[in-house]
Amino acid sequence: MGIQATAVFFIAFCLLILHQDFVDGVIRGIGGGLAASKEKQLIKQLISNYEQQGRNGRPVADHNHNMLVNFSLSLIQIMDIDEKNQILKTNVWYHYKWVDQLLIWNPRKYDNITSIRIPSDQIWLPDILLYNFADDRLKETREALVVVQDTGEVLWMPQAMLNSSCSFDTLLFPFDEQQCELKFGSWTYNGNKLDMGFIDGQSSMDTTDYTPSNEWTIIFNSGRKNVKYYSCCPEPYPDITFTLRIRRKVAFYTFILILPCALLSLLTMVIFWVPPESPAKLQIGMNIFLAFFVLLLLLADYTPRAAASIPLIGAYFCLSMIMITVSTVMACIVANMFFRGVRTNRAPRWLRSCVIDGMARVLCMRDAFIEPRTDVTTPKKTWSTFVSTYRSFSDPETLCAKVHLLDLDNNFDSKTDLEDCGLEDLFGETSGEGQDDEWEEEAAELLSDVTSIRETMTSMQEKRDVAEAKKRHIREWRIIAVVLDRVFFLVYIFINVMGLVAIFVRVMIPEE
Repeated sequence: MGIQATAVFFIAFCLLILHQDFVDGVIRGIGGGLAASKEKQLIKQLISNYEQQGRNGRPVADHNHNMLVNFSLSLIQIMDIDEKNQILKTNVWYHYKWVDQLLIWNPRKYDNITSIRIPSDQIWLPDILLYNFADDRLKETREALVVVQDTGEVLWMPQAMLNSSCSFDTLLFPFDEQQCELKFGSWTYNGNKLDMGFIDGQSSMDTTDYTPSNEWTIIFNSGRKNVKYYSCCPEPYPDITFTLRIRRKVAFYTFILILPCALLSLLTMVIFWVPPESPAKLQIGMNIFLAFFVLLLLLADYTPRAAASIPLIGAYFCLSMIMITVSTVMACIVANMFFRGVRTNRAPRWLRSCVIDGMARVLCMRDAFIEPRTDVTTPKKTWSTFVSTYRSFSDPETLCAKVHLLDLDNNFDSKTDLEDCGLEDLFGETSGEGQDDEWEEEAAELLSDVTSIRETMTSMQEKRDVAEAKKRHIREWRIIAVVLDRVFFLVYIFINVMGLVAIFVRVMIPEE
């Protein structure tokens, strides 16, 4: 038995020598556990003191003492801006600093430990909250440990997602600037119990870790301390208000709102250059009207429903829709005037005087429509002059032309008239009563033919005069339509330019 015990002891001793590193590690682990226990003992002791004293009430030596809480804010990101609900959503870090009399210890008693971390729900915390809080959540902060120094100074930096109410003015959308305020203060303590100040005198939000927004640019960032007296209480109530002014980036809205609006406005002018007789004139107007209506619906998604003022670009959309409606109505009027001459009589005298003699002259269009009158200086050669020069008794047509048979003003109703005109040569010399009777029958037949020809030519002349008058009336109506179309075009250009000038003046010179 003794030999076996000696062998076992020897084997165990060898194993210990071979695993000396393992033994050293165990020893170091034991030493580390002893060091950590000091920190645990300190934390346990401080929390025990709090449990005895209670978390309620300010941690001050005398209740008459005023407690100072330094506060600051770090802006991490602008998450969203909800213009419809008037809410600014931001990602921030709170910074709280104060002195807690129940968290003071002597570092020498605890291995010179000067800083510890304890849960925030185990100690007293200041009730500094966001006044303009606009969120359905009951708590907006994340849990974070509290850093405590041996002097009792406490640093608490929780992260929070803040939904704050903000009044957005979309009048100059998308060239707008918005200013939002985040107001922080104690919810229950007045200034005589709990005062507020800035950490290290930093009177603005810290943007060192700020992630730039794709839609907004920060142009102003400041903070100020306010002291307000309410009618209910004589004590002062301090608060710290951070002001954030941001400007919208217009690159995205340029392509979806501004550029289509400009192109559609230019396209509207095409309505006045389409010929009045074209059916595409009204179709283009209605299509442009629908396009502006789609842009107006798209604009409504970015602006609040119940706003004090509508965006100027929305007003321009409405103005353009009104102008397109008016231009379409004008196009109908012009088309009606263009085709009206086919169905009705001549245009009224006052309309001709106002449009053709007045508006067309002002627009320098009258000379293009009115044909100049020309006087015939060279007399036309008539059949009578031709016959007098080249007399031929053997040609009956020449003899009829000599006596102006085709002249509608002459009436032939007797033999004497024919004899005076020399037509007796056509029938030969009279030599007896039988020949006279034959000559009278031939003359009567000739007079009948001439009368028939004259009546036919008179009817043709009347029809030609009526057709020419109708063409002249149709031309007058079409001239009136063209002139009015040009007048409506100039009126549209004038109103459009005045609307743009008014909008740009309002953008460049905002209200004070």
